[in-house]
Amino acid sequence: MARKGKRQNILLITCDQWRGDCLSAAGHATVKTPNADALATEGVLFSRHFGGAAPCSPARACLYTGLYQMNNRVCRNGTPLDARHDNIALAARRLGYDPTLFGYTDVAPDPDFHAPGDPFLRTYEGVLPGFTARQLLPEHQKQWLSWLAARGIDSSAGFPDIHRPVNSSGKDVTNAPPVYSKDETPAAFLSGEFIRWLGEQEEAQPWFAHVSFLSPHPPFIVPEPYNTMYDPAAGPEFHRARDWKKEAKAHPYLAYEYEQQKRSKFIPGAKGKVRDWGEDNFRRIRALYYGMVSEVDAQLGRIWQALKASGTWDDTIIVLTSDHAEMMGDHYMLGKGGFYDQSFHIPLIIRDPAGNKTAGTTVTHFTEAVDIMPTLIDLLGESVPAHLDGHSLKPFLKGQTPETWRDAAHWEFDFRSISQGTAERHFGLRPQDCNLAVIRSQRFKYVHFGGGLPPLLFDLDQDPGELNNLAKEPAFLGVRLEFAERLLSWRARHLDQSLALVELTEHGVIAYEG
Repeated sequence: MARKGKRQNILLITCDQWRGDCLSAAGHATVKTPNADALATEGVLFSRHFGGAAPCSPARACLYTGLYQMNNRVCRNGTPLDARHDNIALAARRLGYDPTLFGYTDVAPDPDFHAPGDPFLRTYEGVLPGFTARQLLPEHQKQWLSWLAARGIDSSAGFPDIHRPVNSSGKDVTNAPPVYSKDETPAAFLSGEFIRWLGEQEEAQPWFAHVSFLSPHPPFIVPEPYNTMYDPAAGPEFHRARDWKKEAKAHPYLAYEYEQQKRSKFIPGAKGKVRDWGEDNFRRIRALYYGMVSEVDAQLGRIWQALKASGTWDDTIIVLTSDHAEMMGDHYMLGKGGFYDQSFHIPLIIRDPAGNKTAGTTVTHFTEAVDIMPTLIDLLGESVPAHLDGHSLKPFLKGQTPETWRDAAHWEFDFRSISQGTAERHFGLRPQDCNLAVIRSQRFKYVHFGGGLPPLLFDLDQDPGELNNLAKEPAFLGVRLEFAERLLSWRARHLDQSLALVELTEHGVIAYEG
């Protein structure tokens, strides 16, 4: 039970590219996640939680700002986050916390506040304003590599070659382990740094920590025993047509995406395109991914133990989630993006020590990444800004159901390429037109593309694999129109409200409170 009279600690954990169905607590028959399950037993599992965008920077912008992509406008990795936007770290800092980062936030800084030659402008892996970076771990992973070297591990290969399997030819996928052990993974490194920092905290001072794990993000490799923990033959059937060529004919965007996906992005040194990898290799990759999920779950267990040993377990609100998910062989794809559920359905478990009555429950209402910021603000007893696109999940944590709640999930994906213009040339579109938006209800899913690209409509009751596009079927034209109008209304409702909810009058400033 949380102690009265003291503001709660906050622990926000993100595990990069974790699929929402890959939790044993959510009913997955193969993957074992005992420590995430233990958190769900004491907290609330949100089983229909969706990210707001992809890849990492856009997804995290939604999570950190509480704003949809249409408002935060982080479209790609490298799109700057406008400095005018508030975020979860700045909000916590105003409440007296020193938000402390372990890992990365993938936030490109606003160039208007930096000189043209500032090195900050040469990377999208900046730190979200408001965070104190205790232990950075960007993609180059140099901090972890030097830590390995201090432990006597040859880390001279650098990133990404440090993640190559030992004695591997690179032709086919193998479960051979890397040079580092299960106690020397990037997740183990970050967990150790957080635990060390935890031991430095004063009992009277509440803290806010963000542990941002890279796992189970590619490269797909994991040490023993996780590399052999799962049989490639185990797991559900893949959601896909009989071959990738049939899938590619379903939409111009899919045809484009199959050409873009290279194996080397997922297995260092691998040649060729993902689509041609074959059933056996897809299953081997999936088994490795399951192992990576279990490896990061083991690190969660270390953190739970440290919190309990320090006496802070019952004073700490824990949020466990991901930025986006992973295709994992479905539709002959790997990675994230596009419109499929597999890229955007992500885990969310929230444990509030003050919410014992809801411990172990599951919420099946649609929730979204933009809900995280307003939820934490609300749990800390502060008023949630009315212009945020997300809504507080606190009522669910208290065993209540809000009178009004969304009956669909929404997300966006922008496939522009400002620096290279790849998509723009392929489709003959301007960057502003290289985008899609999704509205996904219990039964139907509608995908609207910019630039005149055709829409998609799926009946998820009859077609959970999203293989049969009904957008042009006469019997479903009414449904298509209904969902197009719903998507338009959603966008109109959520256009930037930061000053639109404020009015200057003869009596001064009047703001809508929500």
